[in-house]
Amino acid sequence: MPVVPASIPPVASLTQGVWLKGDWHMHSRHSTDSTNNPQAKIIGFAEKLGFDYLAITDHDVHVFGDVANNTWSDPEFRSRTVLLFYGAELTAARGHINILSSVPYDHQRVFDARDARDWDLLSLKRELGVHFSANHPSTKNHYGYSFDLADSIEVWNTCVWPKNVPGVRIWDDMLKSGRMLGARGGSDSHHGVPDTPELTTPLSVEATANYVGTPTTWIFATARTREALLEGLVKGRASVSANPYNPRVEFYADLDQDGRMDMMMGDNARPTGGPVTFEVRLVGGGIGGVSYKITVVKNRDLFGSFATDPDTGTVRFTDTPESDARNYYRVEVEGPQTPYPEVPYSMAQSGNMIGLSNPIYFNYDPSF
Repeated sequence: MPVVPASIPPVASLTQGVWLKGDWHMHSRHSTDSTNNPQAKIIGFAEKLGFDYLAITDHDVHVFGDVANNTWSDPEFRSRTVLLFYGAELTAARGHINILSSVPYDHQRVFDARDARDWDLLSLKRELGVHFSANHPSTKNHYGYSFDLADSIEVWNTCVWPKNVPGVRIWDDMLKSGRMLGARGGSDSHHGVPDTPELTTPLSVEATANYVGTPTTWIFATARTREALLEGLVKGRASVSANPYNPRVEFYADLDQDGRMDMMMGDNARPTGGPVTFEVRLVGGGIGGVSYKITVVKNRDLFGSFATDPDTGTVRFTDTPESDARNYYRVEVEGPQTPYPEVPYSMAQSGNMIGLSNPIYFNYDPSF
């Protein structure tokens, strides 16, 4: 049985923050396998739809490691309303990592070290002050580095939900092992949606159904800044929706049964030994009057399935986490897709998967 940590930091505020939506994984024309995707088009699309942040992460191997002199030196890399991250996709023999930063950094050093031992990469990551996010962990270009290097993991890559199921299992394995690993989505869009989608039916999913927000990652950040967004992602105060018009998934827990929620997804606490009431809220968007299916996963296993109230978009359930053991709970949401008229073909690829939450943790060691 896992050893209960000696101390657990207090839970941060559940009210002093702001929900921000965006996309953590996109490619512009500076990736040589991309087409129809200038940064002005990507950013303009995001601005029009009210996105809060974007990470344009071009393949460094395609621009020979020199992403700083391509992606973020491009005059089109600017926005008055969208927070733009400095980043690139490290593309190496052992797989792909999204490097994310709130400020410009020397990506050439990361590129040159792409085949180094993991402890050398960890040292470099700390020196540069950048975020390492494990990309699409179950695809042919899967993340093949140690998960001790990763600050977050991409559990939903592109609009095609079924291909992500093995990656979610890998994430569950990491959570079960004691890691508190924040999860995110990323459209991994390479080509941009054509301006005349009605003419593109015979074309590939990549060229017609995958663009900004397929999926959308929501972060509960302490402020509307890049630094706060990365902090929220690391902590797992985040959820993923198939598209920006679907409801945002929020997941809370009432530790002491006083009727007030004490924790949200990403939080970690010591249980009292008594029952805990959990609440799932589907906020904004969605289809009115629909009862969504909520699947609860506890410690990698199915805990139960519940239905949201069609009027309030909420549901509650109760369980008693052991006081001398480690436990986590997370939720997945299924139901009809809310139309995404700007990227209409994405809906069929996502099937019934509407969204998922990060876990709520009990007795996890934050230093692990």
